[in-house]
Amino acid sequence: MMHRLISTLALLLLPAFASQAQPVRISDDHGRDIVLPGPAQRIVSLAPHVTELLFAAGAGRQVVGAVDYSDHPPTAGALPRVGGYHRIDIETVLSLRPDVVIGWGEGNRPAELEQLRAAGLAVFVNDPHTLDDIARSLEHFGTLAGTADRAQAAARAFRQRRDALAARYARGTPVRVFYQLWNTPLMTAGGAHLISSVIELCGGRNVFAALAAQTPSVGVESVLAADPQVIIASGMDTARPEWLDDWRRWPTLQAVRAGHLFHIPPELIQRHSPRVLDGAQLLCEQLDGTR
Repeated sequence: MMHRLISTLALLLLPAFASQAQPVRISDDHGRDIVLPGPAQRIVSLAPHVTELLFAAGAGRQVVGAVDYSDHPPTAGALPRVGGYHRIDIETVLSLRPDVVIGWGEGNRPAELEQLRAAGLAVFVNDPHTLDDIARSLEHFGTLAGTADRAQAAARAFRQRRDALAARYARGTPVRVFYQLWNTPLMTAGGAHLISSVIELCGGRNVFAALAAQTPSVGVESVLAADPQVIIASGMDTARPEWLDDWRRWPTLQAVRAGHLFHIPPELIQRHSPRVLDGAQLLCEQLDGTR
């Protein structure tokens, strides 16, 4: 009888203890303090890479809405859509009653994030630029969602894989690389872009690393003057962009003479998610094959 009584009391008290979850206090990537009464149970993602990071951090079940192109993992494709990361459907976000909204500092409009704050929502701004930032983002999302153990394991695995790639490729003979994001206008990755970090990880040298802008426009003449040994393009989807072969018009380019015109699917190298190391693996192998 005594054991049954203790068990019954424990069951009765369990909801009370559960309701006393510890508050979550964290600063976002722009230095704004976020305070939640407990781990977030309903999360809205405002960028595809944020969606991927949340699932990788063990918080997939708590994601109740996401923007267009949130397609990885495949289960994310079934999430309610809240617009695109360039234009958020504020009413839809509010209707989902999120505990926290995670936005993208580089991609979301600041005015829309302010609208969400004005409506009383907690908004965490994620703004990664480096491979280290991706690991930290996993840890931050684990803190927000109460999945710290899984998030820390994912961050640790990410760092270990990054370090293994660096150990194998970073000290190889330097290869001058032009990374083409788009053709009209002709756009590349500046030195502060994630892609530039990946190029360095693989022992490459971004020929436009000195440019401060994330995605600067450059002229064909500048590319010809830089004379890269390798040209890599991404484009908009998994298919190799036809405009990559436009460089064959300039046969004096080292990359053209050697046939070093490569493609990497954009979702593997342009998203600040753990899959960027899949893209890094491809890039490292492409550069290593040219040495």
